[in-house]
Amino acid sequence: MPADTIGLGAFALAALAWLLALAIDLFTGSHLPRLLLALGCALAALGALWGLPDGTAQVAVLQFGNWPVQFHADAAALWLMLPALLPALFAVLIGGAGRPRGWAAGAALSLLGALGVYGLQDGASFLIAWELMGFGGAVMLLSEHRNTQSGHDNLFMLALLEVGGVALLLAVIMLGQSLDFGSYALQWSGYGTAAAFFLGLLWLAGFGAKLGLLPFYEWYPGAYGSGSGASGALMSGIVMNAAYFALGRALLQWLGTPPWLAGIGVVVLAAGVFTAILAILYAFQQNDWRRLLAFSSAENAAVAVTALGAAMVFRAGGLDALAAMAWIVGLLHLMGHSLAKGTLFFTADAAAALQGSHHLRQNAILRHAPFTLGLGAVFGAMSLAAMPPTAGFVSEWYLFQSLFHDFRLAGDGSRIALALAGAGLALTAAAALATMVKLFGVGLLGQNEPHGAHHQKHATHLGGLPRVAILVTGLAVPVMAVSMVAWLPLMHAAAWPQPGVPATMIHDWLLVPLSAGFAFISPAKLVIATPLLAVIPVVLLWARRRLPVRRAPIWCGGEDYAAHSGATTALAFSNALRVFYSFVYRPRNAVARQFEGKPYFLKELQFDYTQAPVFGPLVFEPAVRTVRWLSERLRFLQNGLMNAYLAYVGVLLLIIFAVALAWTPPS
Repeated sequence: MPADTIGLGAFALAALAWLLALAIDLFTGSHLPRLLLALGCALAALGALWGLPDGTAQVAVLQFGNWPVQFHADAAALWLMLPALLPALFAVLIGGAGRPRGWAAGAALSLLGALGVYGLQDGASFLIAWELMGFGGAVMLLSEHRNTQSGHDNLFMLALLEVGGVALLLAVIMLGQSLDFGSYALQWSGYGTAAAFFLGLLWLAGFGAKLGLLPFYEWYPGAYGSGSGASGALMSGIVMNAAYFALGRALLQWLGTPPWLAGIGVVVLAAGVFTAILAILYAFQQNDWRRLLAFSSAENAAVAVTALGAAMVFRAGGLDALAAMAWIVGLLHLMGHSLAKGTLFFTADAAAALQGSHHLRQNAILRHAPFTLGLGAVFGAMSLAAMPPTAGFVSEWYLFQSLFHDFRLAGDGSRIALALAGAGLALTAAAALATMVKLFGVGLLGQNEPHGAHHQKHATHLGGLPRVAILVTGLAVPVMAVSMVAWLPLMHAAAWPQPGVPATMIHDWLLVPLSAGFAFISPAKLVIATPLLAVIPVVLLWARRRLPVRRAPIWCGGEDYAAHSGATTALAFSNALRVFYSFVYRPRNAVARQFEGKPYFLKELQFDYTQAPVFGPLVFEPAVRTVRWLSERLRFLQNGLMNAYLAYVGVLLLIIFAVALAWTPPS
């Protein structure tokens, strides 16, 4: 049997397993759906491995009447899919256990939709898969918390995703009667500058709604915060990677090289940089595991979009090798992000199991599983903070090196845009480091167990599966970085628009940006050399025997008696930056006092703090007020008269016929 047939067969069996999980979860609610979901993830991983490094050459065709639906997985899609399937596998096993009916069905819809986004080759079936992917996420989240706030957050998510869906529908309509993706490049080139540029913005807005580009990232904290870490691992892994692949396919494969390519490249670059800055600044202020990781997901997606924008700018300048490197860097970044973010979402669920909530507070959680929980979580946090020798460090180093090649461009505008993007990403990297230090330090470390006993634990130890999930996905992060010198050249077919570039991104054990003379790093050698740093603590231990050690209590506001209970809260850790960037955050503090008897006998003091969203008051609230105003003015249309409703249908049909007769889309 040909290798391509085996790969396509594995994808078909994976889709079948997910469909069975969907049906069984809806009608029986047994434990079988999560096993079928896990089987489907394993089969999809097998299909991806079988199709690499060149992608599946054969095309699977399903015939629905006169509508042929083609499935063909590109190499870039397979590379993005493969690492994301590891946390997805653990997510469906952990998330399915003890979850109410509906969670496995939502996960199956998300996975089926993502598989379609990765491989379907026509506009109609692609839009269906895209909607399934978003709807599945909402089903997962709503099945976990069925309350008013969760419903509001999910409705907000679906509303913004539908804005993106409408943009994608308009883009597909603009590209004419032929829905085959193979014809999109030619159809796009037939438009004038204004219409073609607008079409590019439609693709950016449509896929950016799922990636969380501004202003869409504001649905992230509410939606992620209403679900479990298992749901977050799926949404920030295989689902997010699918959206990025679709955006890259539109802007690098279908767009071509029009004269205005640099202009839209700068727009994509700016959208990525500003989203990354705002998202990580808001992530730093969160006191909930899931909300912090949600903003971090938007930030990392924006970093990858910045790499895509740089690829477009380089391509406009005739530097196809640099364009291909920037695109590969975006792929590498989201591949590593899916592993690291899955690790930390599983850690968030572990923290909730041990302390009863997802709040970030020092509660000695790491004492419950110091090896599996601590080792996995520290590698995940290090990667998202771009610390060596992790995958996040490698991808962000590559991205900075790509931007540093701005001197090879001829136009001053493009060079300035890349330089400013580098400055913005430097700010993002610094804030990301502080955010991950806060996440690990405040969320996992903290007081000794006796002093933290007032926080009631809901569990005394973690189960075996969560510990394995955190450890395996966490260790995969440095393994990916260290082994990159071996498999990076295999990404040659995924390098758009110039295959073969990944082979020039390594030199022996070194990772280089096309040339070893420009810059280099070596995660593999770092892993070998890092144990030598153990000499420093050994020397300190040796010196301790010869030098007197003076011990003193922790200073806590000048009060010795409070030192034993002193702890850094999430607000205290980030308050300095909150004050410095108050023009962005517009912080709000609320203090509530309860007195017993006389007003000078204080019984309870409650302090709450929030940050105002950037786009909510400026964009979303005016839109809601406008819709409500229109609904009030048009409520007379709902008069309960059948003749009136038939008249509405007749007028609508006349409008449709008039449009069909007067306008013919380009062939």
